[in-house]
Amino acid sequence: MLRMTCGSELARESGAPCTENFECQTAFASKLAPTGSIVRLMLMFCALLLSGCTTQAPLPTGNPTLPLPLQLHIERQQAEQRQDWLLVIQREGPGIRWSMMDPLGIPQARQRLIDGRWQADGLLPPNPEARELFAALLFALTPSGELLRNYPAAQQQGDQRSLPARWDIRYSQPLSFELKLPQGPHYRVSPLGEPTP
Repeated sequence: MLRMTCGSELARESGAPCTENFECQTAFASKLAPTGSIVRLMLMFCALLLSGCTTQAPLPTGNPTLPLPLQLHIERQQAEQRQDWLLVIQREGPGIRWSMMDPLGIPQARQRLIDGRWQADGLLPPNPEARELFAALLFALTPSGELLRNYPAAQQQGDQRSLPARWDIRYSQPLSFELKLPQGPHYRVSPLGEPTP
């Protein structure tokens, strides 16, 4: 009986001899079919990606009283790298506009908070890190007397405030504080024009 190798490159690499078309297809299919564990791993990865996209930073239940307009210097630190940004927060119509730019004035993120929802402002691409930062700053800037009404899970003691598993804030002054995220960058926030330590 004459034995032939399959014609496809993948089947030839497998070295499986083929006497019939069925054997050739089996050799080819076995080379391409992912194992069950790989499929499960791929599905878990996709689920994690989707859950990361849908997780939204907590927002207050009502509108806190903020001393607007504000201009803040944001210093971002992560893995020995530092970035500086200027953030302008101002009331605009029924919402609050958040505009962040680098020291050269190049816009990094713009969002409007209207009726408890973030909306893109302008043509900048989505910036999930900036949206998380803006939500954390809104939490940090909420007056102490309004904190538990707007964030029922919040904890406050002395010069510290936290939303467990989300944000930790340590104040040196009402508008000067450090903001820490559990698995992310740390921020130092101060009013514009004030020196950073």
